[in-house]
Amino acid sequence: MELRVLEGPNLYFPRAAVKLTVDVHALAAADETELRSLAAGLGLRSVRAGAPLSGFRQRALVRVVTAVVRRVARESGTTRLGVRVRATADADRLVVAFPWRDRARARALGEQVVAVLDGLEGGGSLDDLVAAAAAAVRDTPRGPGPTTVRPRVPLVAVTGTNGKTTTSRMVAHIAREAGHHVGWSSTDGVYVDGVLVEPGDYSGPSGAGQVLSRPEVDFAVTETARGGILLKGIGVTSNDVSVVTNVTADHLGLQGIDTVDQLAEVKAVVPSITRRDGWAVLNADDPRTLAMRTVTKAQPWLFSRDPDSPALREVLGAGGRATTVIDGWITVLEGRSSDLLVELVDVPMTLGGLSRFNVENALAAASAGLAAGLGRAHVVAGLRSFRPDAEHNPGRMNFFTVPTERGDLCVVMDLAHNEAGLEAMVEIMRGVRAPGGRLLLGLGAVGDRTDELLEALGEIAARDTDVVAIGHKQKYLRGRTVEEMDALLRAGAERVGVTDVASYPTELASLQALVAQAGPDDVVGLMCHAERQEVYDWLASLGATPDSAERLAARVRRAAAPD
Repeated sequence: MELRVLEGPNLYFPRAAVKLTVDVHALAAADETELRSLAAGLGLRSVRAGAPLSGFRQRALVRVVTAVVRRVARESGTTRLGVRVRATADADRLVVAFPWRDRARARALGEQVVAVLDGLEGGGSLDDLVAAAAAAVRDTPRGPGPTTVRPRVPLVAVTGTNGKTTTSRMVAHIAREAGHHVGWSSTDGVYVDGVLVEPGDYSGPSGAGQVLSRPEVDFAVTETARGGILLKGIGVTSNDVSVVTNVTADHLGLQGIDTVDQLAEVKAVVPSITRRDGWAVLNADDPRTLAMRTVTKAQPWLFSRDPDSPALREVLGAGGRATTVIDGWITVLEGRSSDLLVELVDVPMTLGGLSRFNVENALAAASAGLAAGLGRAHVVAGLRSFRPDAEHNPGRMNFFTVPTERGDLCVVMDLAHNEAGLEAMVEIMRGVRAPGGRLLLGLGAVGDRTDELLEALGEIAARDTDVVAIGHKQKYLRGRTVEEMDALLRAGAERVGVTDVASYPTELASLQALVAQAGPDDVVGLMCHAERQEVYDWLASLGATPDSAERLAARVRRAAAPD
């Protein structure tokens, strides 16, 4: 069904690999006697064939297909080959992976394995099919090797479901405070010393390659997304510091990842290639992320909002490090010693500790900076000077004051692309809302999310805010129609009794409609992804100004004041 050449470490191997997705329906539906005969021909004993299209049959086919790959490889001249074959949610579909050093012959091996499986399903002779496949692989001219880059400068690799962009931006900012020439790759593009040099989604291997190929870069930060790992592999052989922010439901149902546990396995590839003398910075408050300390050779550096976390005690007792919050201070723990870095009220991104997710992002960034050898003073300065605005963190928790005839209005703009992200955004909106004010939300999502997730977004929005308006992301419908998106988001809202959800063709149009009906005590939020610059431009045309740290602090104090 698919042959994909992965250029670097991936879900299956810590180096470049070929991944095949194969349809084995005929073998999955074959008579048990026929399958046992095939297994015997491959030298397999005690194969429990199972009933057609059963779970046991799928497990038997994992062994059979593994043996086919190894036999074709052996007869073509490859004496040792790691092979991993995995079952999928479909009883007649398998994923096959093996590492490679020669691109052309690796592709040929994948293609010829499929030829053998096709031939077996057509009743062909196993020996003849394998002999022909092996000859085809041997006759394939040699090709180039993997493009995986061996880092020449310190590299911090950041992954996770939520917060990875903000955290990687903060780490890059801290490194620049320390005087480094910093290269950073992300879903937004490739940046060098804060300047965008290559726009586009560079959260895959090409982003790491772009950053590390630039001679002026002496410190690198890479944002590593799920899609990049699955579709292309990681572009580097190793990293010095890895950061995993959290793992929550997102992009499920794509590329064979159907559960949060499977998603965690994908994210775990990043710490699994961290150097032995490096550090794996892991969220101790997220069980799936915490479990990744078992797959890394690196030393664990945990971060947690809870200083009494049992996980912190365990890792500190074993010689690791931790960063937490004690009496309102970001504090680094090592052994029995503690180092108070900076008060949360002096870290603008945390909104005085109000933003739970950004407290975690700040803890992660501080840990990563120190783990990468950046000076303590530079880490503190970076945390103090990094702000939730379009300059430092575009598209993530950006606050604006918008002048209107009714008074100054607060507008919050964030990606909020999944359930946890939306809940975090609403939490922030509530934390800056004046007493008696309302929450108005521009709701939207990309089209490749599952029906269940889209309905959940509609439910959260309707349950936790006062006014909801859908703003469509026309560039990111990804196969769905506007009508489908409306129906799913509204279905979620109807679960909590909200039926009057307006719909607009763009994110900007939904924001304009909400601003028109908002009062000075209200907070308007926009889930913005497709039209970030258009929204910035429109807000600027109204005379809107980004909120300073002092203004944000004032908003938080006013929101917390008794009615």
